[in-house]
Amino acid sequence: MYNPATTQNVFLYVPNLIGYARVALMFAALYYLPLHTYTAGLLYSLSCLLDAADGHAARYFKQTSRFGAVLDMVTDRSTTSCLLVYLALTFPRLTLIFQTLIALDLSSHYLQMYSSLVLGAGSHKNVDPKKTSWLLRQYYTNNIVLFLVCAGNELFFIALYLVGTWQVEMAKATGDLAKVGAAAGYPAVAAAGAGIGLDSASSGWWLQGQGAGYFALLALTAVTFPVCALKQFLNVVQLVGASRNLARQDRILNTKPKAS
Repeated sequence: MYNPATTQNVFLYVPNLIGYARVALMFAALYYLPLHTYTAGLLYSLSCLLDAADGHAARYFKQTSRFGAVLDMVTDRSTTSCLLVYLALTFPRLTLIFQTLIALDLSSHYLQMYSSLVLGAGSHKNVDPKKTSWLLRQYYTNNIVLFLVCAGNELFFIALYLVGTWQVEMAKATGDLAKVGAAAGYPAVAAAGAGIGLDSASSGWWLQGQGAGYFALLALTAVTFPVCALKQFLNVVQLVGASRNLARQDRILNTKPKAS
């Protein structure tokens, strides 16, 4: 009989089961993104919150594994990237920014993990204090900092999604949906755009008479933006640091005498 506390099957470790649940929630959220805003937001948020739960489960059950570490990181990257793709559809004029964020996130974490493997670290979160900046060290070694930064980053993107959806729904209610690209033909709200593509003369319609809820979303976006900016800065620091570690390792290997 399966016992989660004693199983030797890595694929059935409790934290990895949580990881599978995160993947399922991610796909469910992606399905609902253009169909039901709050269902999508709830499912996406649950997937992100479980990111903290799998770490606690791994420590509680003493079930850390390399597979689990990779599953966790790949799920994080996939979840965020998919939402950013959707945001690029919603805010077409910001597509280049979202593409840059995806590229930065993927490349920095890949370099960090690869350099960790080359240097013999058990996890990409096991950073060398002598070769890592103070800020990145706090991010990876302080669970509270890690949670707050990751949560704030994802909350910013979720808030953007809600703002975009709200704008399109208001356009539908006021008969101005054509202004935000209804001809795109995507179900519900996604590819209809979110007002960012409007010219300055016609963009004021969605700022008027939309109630406290809309401005609460704008406030949430403004509050979480600095956290998102910090996360992107950490990605840059991580990318540069991992690149230097790999270059340092190459230099060591190149200076070793070659066998004749």
